[in-house]
Amino acid sequence: MTATLTYRDKIAVLDLGAGENRFSPGLLIEINAHLDAAVADGAHALVTTAAGKFYSNGLDLEWLAAHSERAEWYVAQVQSLLARLLTFPLPTAAALPGHAFGAGAMLALAHDFRVMRADRGYFCFPEADIRIPFTKGMAALIQAKLTPRSAVAAMTTGHRFPAPEALTHELIDATADADAVLDTAVARLLPLGAKDPGTLAAIKTVMFADAAAALTLA
Repeated sequence: MTATLTYRDKIAVLDLGAGENRFSPGLLIEINAHLDAAVADGAHALVTTAAGKFYSNGLDLEWLAAHSERAEWYVAQVQSLLARLLTFPLPTAAALPGHAFGAGAMLALAHDFRVMRADRGYFCFPEADIRIPFTKGMAALIQAKLTPRSAVAAMTTGHRFPAPEALTHELIDATADADAVLDTAVARLLPLGAKDPGTLAAIKTVMFADAAAALTLA
């Protein structure tokens, strides 16, 4: 299943798919095209979600292993998406129906708000256990969104946070029953109404200037 874009009132809902939703080059292209469409269509806000037990399992390590000569290019594409969501000109929320791992968890953090299924799924940065250090940009994103204490707990331990623990560590903003995750995310954004995209983008760009710059360094 490929990514799809639908609407709930004026809220754009980007579904990443029903699989592990790893960031293959093809999926990155689809996501960016849907983000373009949401802005062009005049959406008031954006929710990203998924159809299966994964929100996203992050980097496509299988593709990366087969195309090691393009590793630098690939990481730059992923980081560009993270920077784009971090400074997106609409209010954003990630509705997590299940697991968010590695760069998938980073994508969730790049949103303004996060809602996670209460009874299943983990929010995890496994880098310490899989021997893949964070890039400066990825570390900057996580540290821009978390308190120092939560950043240490999330970045250095490889701990798999179930929703209640993720809420305690402020990795997410709310939990919901399995059938209410998307509705809860939409409900968080709906009262915000329409914001001027240029103004909101400027605010986020200033708020997260250091992280966005680190993510877009060549």
